[in-house]
Amino acid sequence: MMSPTRFPGMPEFVTLIALLISLVALTIDAMLPAMPHIGEALNVARANDTQFIVSFFFIGFAGGQLFFGPISDSLGRKNTIIGGLLIYGAGCALSIFATEYWVMLAGRILQGLGAAAPRTVTIAVVRDRYAGREMAKIMSIIMSVFIIVPALAPFLGQAVLEVSGWRMIFVCLVVIAITAVLWMMLRLPETLDPEKRLPLEFGKILAAFGETIRNRIALGYTIAAGFIFGAFLGYLKSAQQVFQDVFGVGDLFPTYFAAMALSLGAASIVNSQLVMRLGMRFLSFSAITGLTLLSAAYLFYTTFETGEASLIAFLIWGLSAFFCVGLLFGNLNALAMEPMGHIAGTAASMIGAASTALSLLFSYPIGQAFNGTVIPLVGGFAVLGLCCGLTMVITNKGIRGAD
Repeated sequence: MMSPTRFPGMPEFVTLIALLISLVALTIDAMLPAMPHIGEALNVARANDTQFIVSFFFIGFAGGQLFFGPISDSLGRKNTIIGGLLIYGAGCALSIFATEYWVMLAGRILQGLGAAAPRTVTIAVVRDRYAGREMAKIMSIIMSVFIIVPALAPFLGQAVLEVSGWRMIFVCLVVIAITAVLWMMLRLPETLDPEKRLPLEFGKILAAFGETIRNRIALGYTIAAGFIFGAFLGYLKSAQQVFQDVFGVGDLFPTYFAAMALSLGAASIVNSQLVMRLGMRFLSFSAITGLTLLSAAYLFYTTFETGEASLIAFLIWGLSAFFCVGLLFGNLNALAMEPMGHIAGTAASMIGAASTALSLLFSYPIGQAFNGTVIPLVGGFAVLGLCCGLTMVITNKGIRGAD
């Protein structure tokens, strides 16, 4: 273990880790205001096809989650994160100079692949250095910063568009990645001792993957998480179209998007206060029931709505629905991990990759069905919420004394 005197102080360490862990949200949400501009510049024929800017990022992100955890156990945390950031930077460069849409999408895959390294491995960095209540304290501070980033990222994208073109957003992301690489190289020692490193044996990785998917609890809650993340991803893909095309909010889009993101973050804070008292399963079932009923009720209302679509009604639904989603995110992943403690690192990679891949599949029809109304989006939340609830019921069947 590196000498404590060579390790950055807690404020600096927390700031660096928060920057690294927030890169995914920043890369997705900062692009949302620019999607129509990118589509126009790269001659995208259908407006709905600009949603692939989000989808292809998650394709790379799903693959990266699968491998970077085991790689960091073998090669070390620092080298793995820096390697991921270099891949990420290469993907941003590809998007900066893209003159055809397929080149843009190739860049987005590389960005997702590279961003998976800091998102996956930084938690291990914290665990290497801290434990118990001290780790919990640091993670709480980091997550409070992480909650704010999705709310602020669209403002960054919008601000860049005001003074320059959409390509400059990718330039800003490259600058952030370079800053993180230099910061790590100069200030962060390697946190995984050489004697604790594990050989990179793909046979063991495949065996752990097989064990994860054969476990009913892990598999069931991974599928449930895929349903909910699929609904959320459907929102991310179509949020810009919904707010600007349906409700005509114009430059206020980042403000409304931020409100939704903060509702999600508030739920995470509330969940941390309630979960020890009420349990993960109770909170999850309550949240999915609320989400499904809210979405079904709003779907019924908006289907028969006459006249101009009501932004207020959509915001009421969105803030309530996203609060439910915020309760679900952490709990469903924790429930999936519950029986996998003996292979926690590898199982976390498998569960994260699988739920992300499933969400891409489930979100595709939501985004592509956008027709100038909120019906496809709200209907997607209602249907996927119901599927998530049924999956949870089937998964828990026969379990006694469950949390």
